[in-house]
Amino acid sequence: MRTSEFDSSSEEDDVGEERTPFDISWLPLAEVESSQFLGICALPGCRYKDIRRSLQRDVEELHKQGVQDVYVLCTRGELAKYRVPSLLEVYQQRGFTVHHEPFLDGDAPELEQCCRILDQLQDSLESQRRTIVHCYGGLGRSALIAACLLIQLSVTMTANKAFDIVRALRGGGAIQTIKQYNFLHDFRERYTAYQESRDVPTERSVSR
Repeated sequence: MRTSEFDSSSEEDDVGEERTPFDISWLPLAEVESSQFLGICALPGCRYKDIRRSLQRDVEELHKQGVQDVYVLCTRGELAKYRVPSLLEVYQQRGFTVHHEPFLDGDAPELEQCCRILDQLQDSLESQRRTIVHCYGGLGRSALIAACLLIQLSVTMTANKAFDIVRALRGGGAIQTIKQYNFLHDFRERYTAYQESRDVPTERSVSR
């Protein structure tokens, strides 16, 4: 059975109710000598507690802003909880390239998973593809991945500077937990050791 493009139940329950704004923050990668941008946003179409977004309108906004690649860090369970269970299928139907790399809210990824996400992100950016990453709120997991990307792309980028950059972009709630904060501050050393074990270069550039 083909998945309906949009869940009508999530669009009809609150006709006339004010929608929660949907914004994409574009992180300039100029600090790591790249002309590219990485988008960070909250979960499109989310309907949970006092959050009321329209999946159709949010996906249209992504399309309007030229998004091509979407990195989703939410679990399938979260997508169901927040009333967008068919989100990944909707993205695919609308022509987005979907990268689903879930890990738990408030948590940090395993190092191998983080490196895989970062490698995929760089491939997207090197291909000049308009790219976004999102979790539930666009603050914890997404900001952590963005900060790690900054560190991966520049040998001079420190964890503190990467932390400050993403907080300047997404606000004081970005990188939300001690576990995420510690992961970021340990990332350089752990990433270098991981790359050495794979015998590949420790720095790439997404510049053209």
